This record gives sequence, structure tokens and C-alpha cells, in this order.
Amino acid sequence: MTGSTAASFTADDYRARMERAARTAAEAGLAGLLVAPGPDLVWLTGYTPPAVTERLTLLVLAAGQDPVLVVPALEAPDAHRAAGAAALTLRDWTDDKDPYAATAALLGTSGRFGISDNAWALHLLALQQAMPGSSYASLTEALPMLRAVKDAAELDLMAAAGAAADATFEEIRNVPFAGRREAEVAADLDRLLRRHGHEQVDFTIVASGPNGADPHHEAGDRVIARGDMVVLDFGGLRDGYGSDTSRTVHVGEPTDEERRVHDVVREAQEAGFRAVRPGAACQDVDRAARRVIADAGYGEYFIHRTGHGIGVTTHEPPYMIEGEERPLVPGMCFSVEPGVYLPGRFGVRIEDIVTVTEDGGRRLNTTPRELVIVE
Repeated sequence: MTGSTAASFTADDYRARMERAARTAAEAGLAGLLVAPGPDLVWLTGYTPPAVTERLTLLVLAAGQDPVLVVPALEAPDAHRAAGAAALTLRDWTDDKDPYAATAALLGTSGRFGISDNAWALHLLALQQAMPGSSYASLTEALPMLRAVKDAAELDLMAAAGAAADATFEEIRNVPFAGRREAEVAADLDRLLRRHGHEQVDFTIVASGPNGADPHHEAGDRVIARGDMVVLDFGGLRDGYGSDTSRTVHVGEPTDEERRVHDVVREAQEAGFRAVRPGAACQDVDRAARRVIADAGYGEYFIHRTGHGIGVTTHEPPYMIEGEERPLVPGMCFSVEPGVYLPGRFGVRIEDIVTVTEDGGRRLNTTPRELVIVE
């Protein structure tokens, strides 16, 4: 997370997040949470270790206890400078000490704990040995909604990231497409995202012609030609919060069929957006978008979920998919991105990030969803 983002949140903000996380864990029947370096640690403390190494760094949270960050002594000065440092106790350890025993002393030898999805097996196995009566559940499994509902400051950062992605699209639509390789346009997207404030670019999909039928196509050496549909899907982190948008453009004039498929996807995306409201189930968004595509005869070619959550990572819960009955809550942010993928021919995807409001939804991407003609 960049320094500018850390400055956006105070120690009190991080204290409130840690208290809520510990309380939510207890309500879920967990004895505590163990948070390794990664997005959860950044969100809870504002701390990103200078390097992720084999030395244990672990935030220990349990209801009724002060938060403790176990950190290598040589990295303690960096941890002390974190925005949330004043809201926790730092427990440093030197290389001649056992950090797992120190962690066990904070928690006891038994209980079920939530642990970061990205915790190293090296550390988890050592914790199990130090706490032989312990068991573990991934944070995504145990507390999938921990970061899902954004506060007002987070929503401002999400909106700024969306606006930066929109500005990137407005510029990319004016660059030459025909005669250039997909990888060249992808490099333009990367450059523009960074110019508009992104410190991290996670993906720049440029899928032209038949490559557009692969939703996660990696931009390559294919030369874009006149007559190609081109799926653009790009995003990353700006001030620590995610952007992710997709638009499908056409090089020169499209055929009637290409226009028809694009119109179907645009209508599906609109239907998915209109299904967003507090209390609706996540699957309702998927159903609304999927119904439009199925009714148009392209149901078998919509081959992925309608959306995913986004925040300090570009993919996180909640997911807009059949079977997910979790209700939408104001402050949730997620993509609405239906698509149609015709093998060997072309694909279309249209994606906005949407946040749930008190009475519906608000798009965080506002660039045109109509088919854009490029040269």
C-alpha cells in the first residue's frame, strides 16, 4: 500500500477494523485470527513488510485481547512506522528465539483459528506443532465478508480507482489498433493506468478476433486486424484499492451479428446492474444478467460468473454466482461483467464495478457501454 493510502486512514480506523475482525471471529466460533503478510494484514494494520521472507510476521487477534503483531526484530522499525502501529502491541523476536512458541504463548495450545489464505505452509505447520490442540480455517472460508463492506473513505478510494480506469479507456480508444500486436496495446494500457495513478497493474487483457472467445486470454503477438472485435479488460490498485473494467471495441465497422451480440451483452449488463439492491441475493445479479443472454440464444456461451468482489485485492468475496444466497449490503463493491464467447470467432464482455447503496446500486465506471469503433 502506498504512503498516500496509509495517510488516508488513522490508527483509530485500524483499531476499529481489528476489533471488528476479532469480534466477528468470536461470533463465528473461532478462538482468534492469525494474519500473515498480504492484503488482510495491510487492511487491518496498514503494514506491509519490506520483504516477505521465511521469518515469521503474524498479527494475532482474539476477542478481549489487545492485538499483537509478532515481527522479526530487524523489521520492527518498519512496523513501528505503520499507520496502525499505535493500535497494536509489537512483539519482536530475534533469530535465536522461537517465534512460534511466542505466538502460542499468546493463544494457548488449543482452539480453532482463522488464518490468512496466503500464510506459508512452513509457518502453519510450525504453529500446529507449537499448539498441538489447534486447528485452522482459511479466512476466506471462515470470514468471507471480513473486507466486503467498505466505509465512506474506502468507497472514495474505490471511486477514484474506477475513474482512473475510465480515463485509461478514454485514451486507449484513440490509439491505433489495426496493424499492432495485442501486446503493444496491452503495454499502452499498463502505461496509462500508471499515468492515472495506479501503483500496481494486475492485468491488461487485449483479446482480438478469435482470441476474444477466451475470457482470460493473455495478450500476445497476434496482429489486430480491421474487422476484429477486441475485448479489453484491465485493472489494478490505485492507492491500495482496486479497479477492474471491461469494454469491447471493434476495429472498423462491425457486422450485424457482432452488433447484435454486443447489444445482448450490454442489455445483460444493464439487467445485472438493475438487480443490485440491499437484501437481494448475490445470485440474483447473476440470474438477471444470465437470463437476458439465455433468452437471446447465447446461454451456453456465457461461461463464467457474473461478478466478483473487489477492494484491496481485485478478486475477493462476494461472488455473483448461482447458489450464492448471501444478501447484498450497502457498501459492498463487486463487478457486473457478463459475456458471450463464440469459439473460433469473437467474444464480448462489458464490466463495471458497482457498489450497493441504500436503495440500489451505483456504478463506479461510467465510460460508454455502447460498441466503440476504433481504428
